Amino acid sequence: MPTAIITGITGQDGSYLAELLLKKGYQVIGVARRSSTVNYERINHIVDDITIVQGDLQDQGSLLSLLEEYKPSEVYNLAAQSFVPTSWNQPALTGDVTALGVTRMLEAIRFVNPKIRFYQASSSEMFGKVMEVPQREETPFYPRSPYGVAKVYGHWITVNYRESFDMFATSGILFNHESPRRGMEFVTRKISNAAASIKLGKTKELRLGNLEAQRDWGFAGDYVEAMWLMLQQDHPDNYVIGTGETHAVREFCEIAFAHVDLDYKDYVVMDEKFYRPAEVDLLISDPSKARAQLKWEPAVSFKELVTMMVDSDLARLKKQ
Repeated sequence: MPTAIITGITGQDGSYLAELLLKKGYQVIGVARRSSTVNYERINHIVDDITIVQGDLQDQGSLLSLLEEYKPSEVYNLAAQSFVPTSWNQPALTGDVTALGVTRMLEAIRFVNPKIRFYQASSSEMFGKVMEVPQREETPFYPRSPYGVAKVYGHWITVNYRESFDMFATSGILFNHESPRRGMEFVTRKISNAAASIKLGKTKELRLGNLEAQRDWGFAGDYVEAMWLMLQQDHPDNYVIGTGETHAVREFCEIAFAHVDLDYKDYVVMDEKFYRPAEVDLLISDPSKARAQLKWEPAVSFKELVTMMVDSDLARLKKQ
């Protein structure tokens, strides 16, 4: 039975990845920071099948202990301060966790067992003010937030350890991926939850920032399979993962509200308070390398993703 360590297991991606690895016969070790309130909401249904241990990307010693005790063959580094607006309020913390945390994990692997296969969760936010459309593995980075900057550091330190120490260190440059498990602070979940809530008469409006911002949105459950496939290759590499389609926030609103027989124009209010200091206007992937080498394809369409999220929020709110 292979053993995999997942940092950030309580997050959206961590929960879907843990499910996938369990189905493939892995022993799954989930790393979670110690906090006074434990939130296992996304993994409650599998918590008895995995091992949760305390660890922190800000603490080198805890990472060394993890690797020495559990002897994993694969490490998936999904933990990060990953909410872009928060990175403006806490830029130093974002850098310490999202950038230097990658270095600490790579150093721990190099020290304990450099044969461990390592996956780094890079982000399309690294492209920021895009230098070419669509974005591929060779597209220059131009991040537009402290989060994006930190992810660029994490990406390049992964490449450096790969090339300097002959480590199997792979970087997945994932474009936006959503699901019913997405945090409420993210715009996609704000929209799906608001559509359901307004339909049920619980709220009356939704305030959003730039409705014209465009993203390449896919389903998180599809994207974790790409993560696993990257670590099954003969050689480590960088891969862009996305749908190759782009949709505006406005279109997300339109589909979500229409799914519950509402017109988003009657309820969505643009509010400058939610604009980013530096906006990322257009992100769209070129996932041809992943399709060719990993044989990976997204299974869930954009419309299916939006309606899946709305249906999930409807069901949850009705229970309440």
